[in-house]
Amino acid sequence: MAEAYIVEAVRTPIGRRKGGLSAVHPADLGAHVLKALMERSGADPAAVEDVVFGCLDTVGPQAGDIARTAWLAAGLPEEVPGVTVDRQCGSSQQAVHFAAQAVLSGTSDLVVAGGTQNMSMIPIAFASRQAADPLGLTEGPFAGSEGWRARYGDQPVNQFHGAELIADKWGITREAMEELALRSHQRALRAIDEGRFDREIVAYGAVTTDEGPRRDTSLEKMAALKPVVEGGRITAAVSSQVSDGASAMLIASERAVAEHGLTPRARIHHLSCRGEDPIRMLSAPIPATAYALKKTGLSMDDIDLVEINEAFAPVVLAWLKETGTDPEKVNVNGGAIALGHPLGATGTKLMTTLLHELERTGGRYGLQTMCEGGGQANVTIIERL
Repeated sequence: MAEAYIVEAVRTPIGRRKGGLSAVHPADLGAHVLKALMERSGADPAAVEDVVFGCLDTVGPQAGDIARTAWLAAGLPEEVPGVTVDRQCGSSQQAVHFAAQAVLSGTSDLVVAGGTQNMSMIPIAFASRQAADPLGLTEGPFAGSEGWRARYGDQPVNQFHGAELIADKWGITREAMEELALRSHQRALRAIDEGRFDREIVAYGAVTTDEGPRRDTSLEKMAALKPVVEGGRITAAVSSQVSDGASAMLIASERAVAEHGLTPRARIHHLSCRGEDPIRMLSAPIPATAYALKKTGLSMDDIDLVEINEAFAPVVLAWLKETGTDPEKVNVNGGAIALGHPLGATGTKLMTTLLHELERTGGRYGLQTMCEGGGQANVTIIERL
């Protein structure tokens, strides 16, 4: 049976809003990890058959097929094409899926998957229109769609509303969310202090480490914040951070491994994506995980480490309730609440961390899942070699 291997995986540090990476062109962020990826892997860049990159809000400097732009900005061979993918927050995880599917099908032997995003430069579309359009219906992707209104009416369509619905459905208190958020910062700071991210990060100039984690945060400070939605439970403290960064992975077939003398570090054991209620939007990781486990015959007891994107604290807490997973193997080095969420880059950023942590701890299987706009979720299970 064909295999798809992860040969190398790298990422930039994650810059915070208006931080050290905020003025860097997103193509240059992508170029930075692409150059490092090819250098570290030892693969011939000319042998790469495609570059699949995730990116959201592809306007301004993020427009024009940034996968291709980033590859060329890196000074890499012109004959290698690129394509940009948008599956919302899971865009670069989906890029891995497309790359692996190309390899598994025998269509390609060597494919780069990754993503880039500068949220300081290009604000998330939802945030930029939220003040004028709190329901997300009169502007943006749903505006004027008679089919959408016929199916979903005038229900609010935004992530904060979805997070509130999850908190309501699963009975998640603000205090529980803030405890998870504090733990995220504590775990991220421990990982930084212990050098757990050192191998995966490619410093960008003076920015050598993730800027998001806060050493001075506390439950008392979180409790003093006002909810985003009046009368709600979601605050900035329990939400992912606006961030800038890029990440990339090299996916190879058995033939490419042999021909180029590459060393595979993990194999793609499973990949899938499922959808759910687009109004609640953020709970799809629950059915998506169940689907992946059924397809593979694995249980959560077989999974050594989990990366589930901390878009909002209730996403993780509801998933934990439904799956019964031990929290001690979930986001062990912190999550997006502390480390940030550079949208199009987060998928391969999380998988890069998952791979390195499996290697550090000697684990076998790692599962990654992310909630995504439109009520979707990708699941990838990797097996360390």
